Amino acid sequence: MRLVIDASIAVKWVVTEDGTDEAVSLLSGHRLAAPDLLVAECANILWKKVRRSELTVEEAMVAVRIIQRADVELLPMRALMESAAKLAIELDRPAYECVYLALAMNQGWQFVTTDTKFVDKARQLSPPVAQAILSLEELAGGSGDRH
Repeated sequence: MRLVIDASIAVKWVVTEDGTDEAVSLLSGHRLAAPDLLVAECANILWKKVRRSELTVEEAMVAVRIIQRADVELLPMRALMESAAKLAIELDRPAYECVYLALAMNQGWQFVTTDTKFVDKARQLSPPVAQAILSLEELAGGSGDRH
């Protein structure tokens, strides 16, 4: 299955937290993609974790290297701007979050995230939007075949 993942998934590969096992399982058996925004978002999350003393600087730098080498196809996000802005307005969500969903919709793939509020909000829109997004829990539970 071809999946678009966001930073909430990628960070779980390197920081043990709820959903880590499920996120790690995506690394095998799926072709993963993300907008190149993923790089900045992951770096930002790791910075916050260092700032909150949840990670040491050394741990964060190891995490950065692991994420950098992960088998995720990074795609340019410029062409997604209009779709992401439209989704952001319809969903009343930040546009940077909607870039991931826009990529999935433009490619006919599914977007998986740990952000259940985002999933719930998207499910209130038309079927193409609702079917393009999955929570990590849903995918891990085997209900990922929505198409």
